Amino acid sequence: MIKSEVFRQYDVRGIVGEQLNEESYYLIGKGFGTMLKSKGLNSIVIGGDARHSTRDFMDSFIKGALETGCDVTDIGMAATPILYYAIWRLKQDGGAMVTASHNPSQYNGCKLNLGLGSVFAEELQYLLRLIQSEKFSSGEGKLIKNKSIVEDYIQYITQNINFERPVKVIVDGGNGMGGPYLPEILRRKGCEVIEMYCEPDGDFPNHHPDPTVEKNMVDLSRAVIEAEYELGIGLDGDADRIGVVDEKGKMLFGDQILNILARDYLASNPGQTIIADVKCSKNLYDDIKARGGKAIMYKTGHANIKMRMKEIGVEFAGEMSGHVFLADRYLGFDDAIYVSCRFLEIVAKTAMPVSQYLADQPKMFNTPELHTKCEDSRKFDVVAKVCNEFKEGGYDVNDIDGARITFEDGWGLIRASNTTPVLVTRFEASTEARMNEIRTLIETVINKYL
Repeated sequence: MIKSEVFRQYDVRGIVGEQLNEESYYLIGKGFGTMLKSKGLNSIVIGGDARHSTRDFMDSFIKGALETGCDVTDIGMAATPILYYAIWRLKQDGGAMVTASHNPSQYNGCKLNLGLGSVFAEELQYLLRLIQSEKFSSGEGKLIKNKSIVEDYIQYITQNINFERPVKVIVDGGNGMGGPYLPEILRRKGCEVIEMYCEPDGDFPNHHPDPTVEKNMVDLSRAVIEAEYELGIGLDGDADRIGVVDEKGKMLFGDQILNILARDYLASNPGQTIIADVKCSKNLYDDIKARGGKAIMYKTGHANIKMRMKEIGVEFAGEMSGHVFLADRYLGFDDAIYVSCRFLEIVAKTAMPVSQYLADQPKMFNTPELHTKCEDSRKFDVVAKVCNEFKEGGYDVNDIDGARITFEDGWGLIRASNTTPVLVTRFEASTEARMNEIRTLIETVINKYL
């Protein structure tokens, strides 16, 4: 039977051989097909990343889904946003992307969609229970191969992006799934592109495919400085998250990328609402308001934010983790290939170096995301106790996702990761000394309950 621990908050994910095998994917395919059938739906599109186990796992999923009577369109190896695009373009009821995103090479997983909405949280647990019940639909679906959707996607983005001048950019594909597509699109638009690690390789031989971690961007930073290019763009393993380094090789945090995109968006869409997650800097929220926009702080998690965007009709949202969602001129899902192009549109509008884009903002001192190990069975309880203690102490606490404690001159966050057994913290203040004070205060309370 399937192992329940691989059903995480947003997707299925686990270690190949230990937690996931071909039988797992066969059962997920049967379960997901049954789930669609119960809703009167019938069509699934499937794609996968470059991990060594992916093709076999896709075939097992397909076998299971076909046996429920669902039709399956196989687009082969592709980036996650191409899978999302295929759901929209091919008018499919559901989607399955076999990927473990930025996880190490020994992992694999599966992201599931109903339309362009993610199957997550309670829906994913429902799917698990359905599989465990073994009450599957039966039928004979048909298999369709469609490789042309990749070129269709490239053309769609190329036609919807406009650069006022060629940009000199280095793309670090992280040996993930964005490497074959982003440089091609940029060259079609006349940009000067240097490729780094753009060949998909399931072993990720050069660095971990997570462009939000500074050590993974070291090679890109060095290359930008040596080539004297305008910026570097890094993509994660399945190309739904973006990282950026400026012309000096300095990495921009996810909220800074969002801030630059938000300024551009509000310039042509005055007064609009932007959603950002609880890990983002005060500078971002203040800047959105200062430029006439409305800022909403919301839960971390791509599935949470996509759902919230749809509920309240928002066109632009993003996370500290590099997920950016644009329904302005695009389709609303997190696509680092497209977002990279939108970022480069901004670069192409000016001769100002990227390092100066946010130079007018107040100087804030902040940490990156910090992780403290805490068992899955305890992490939410620890966060609840910390949250409660600060509330009872009269502090200003936003509990939309964990506890974001705001002070006059800074803030600190603790939340439970939805994907790994860790507590996530981040701290920010107007001086480094004050940032460390806030960090010490909050970590002292955390340590009481660990």
